[in-house]
Amino acid sequence: YLFLLFSSWLENIFPPIPGDTITAIGAFFVATGRLSLIGVVVVTTFGSVTGFLTLFLLGRYLGRDYFLRKNFRYFSRDMILKAEERYKSQGYLVVLLNRFLPGVRSAISLIAGILRLRLAYVIPLSTISALLWNLIWIYAGYLLGTNWETVKKGILRLIRNYNIFVGIILLSLLLGYLLWRWRKKR
Repeated sequence: YLFLLFSSWLENIFPPIPGDTITAIGAFFVATGRLSLIGVVVVTTFGSVTGFLTLFLLGRYLGRDYFLRKNFRYFSRDMILKAEERYKSQGYLVVLLNRFLPGVRSAISLIAGILRLRLAYVIPLSTISALLWNLIWIYAGYLLGTNWETVKKGILRLIRNYNIFVGIILLSLLLGYLLWRWRKKR
């Protein structure tokens, strides 16, 4: 549970972390009886929300002027100004949808903090977003776990067919090369 919590939190701070995949693996453990469904839902949602709030509070603490002055390469002045215009009319909707917008989740939470959106709305909206997103991944992982034998047979069949295909290609290339060399010598 601590690993699931930490990975859900860290994925918001450092997006390349595969937090969603780890959530699905947690659900796989639910399906195999090693973890509880409620436990996985609670810790992954809590981790996601606290990760969102970490960046939100960082953006709020550092403030708009700090980010405009710094003009970071991947978080530029222009990006902040454009986001500011969008947030005026759709800021809370963006917070609600943040988990469904991979790649920009971290920016969403930072910008929401920079623009000082009201925490009283941000917490429930980010919680709803995280809960719905995590339930999708948990359901997918649960299906994988409950159908593991079928999935395992399919994967083994796929690997066998792939190996046969690659083997035929390599053998054909080798025979072609040997034939080419034989003809060249003649």
